[in-house]
Amino acid sequence: MDWNRIEGNWKQFKGSAKEKWAKLTDDDLKLIEGRREQLEGRLQERYGKAKDQVRQDVDDWLKTLH
Repeated sequence: MDWNRIEGNWKQFKGSAKEKWAKLTDDDLKLIEGRREQLEGRLQERYGKAKDQVRQDVDDWLKTLH
């Protein structure tokens, strides 16, 4: 799955993101709007993880999407 597809179809994928990262609020998901850098930034804020770890978490999530 490439990120352009996620960005273009964010409404379809944000439910999956919410399931994976329950600490993301609905407002967070609206602000992210499918932008990877926004998602990673919000995840860093909500989970207190390092940037590299968040990037790996997002990569792992992408691998699970069909």
